[in-house]
Amino acid sequence: MNELNDHPEKKAEPTKAELDILQVLWEDGPSTVRAVNEKLNAQKKAVQYTSTLKQMQLMVEKGMLLRDESSMKHVYSAAIDEQPTKGALLDRFVDTMYKGSPSSLMMQLLGNKKTSKSELDAIRNLLDQMDSDQA
Repeated sequence: MNELNDHPEKKAEPTKAELDILQVLWEDGPSTVRAVNEKLNAQKKAVQYTSTLKQMQLMVEKGMLLRDESSMKHVYSAAIDEQPTKGALLDRFVDTMYKGSPSSLMMQLLGNKKTSKSELDAIRNLLDQMDSDQA
């Protein structure tokens, strides 16, 4: 476990750029800076290699990434877990944008015309499951 998870008062709140890097590592697993940079550029995020390197070095210092220096190419991996990090960011977002009301957020999301039928079906199934768990 890392320092961010060892101390409940410290919340992992990565910046947008840090989240982009973490997302690559969560999806692809341990990777070199070059692999992360190439993936970011493939996602239409024009980022210089040196910027990615510096960002990842700072993330190691912050305890967000681990760096394996056992070979010539340093391999980085996420030191913070995906779900708790996303959960903390979502909680902050709901508190800030929706005055702490998850239902207000859901109403906004469900009113979004981009929600597909399969996504709505998955939401219905989740709500049904939540109802049966409370019964």
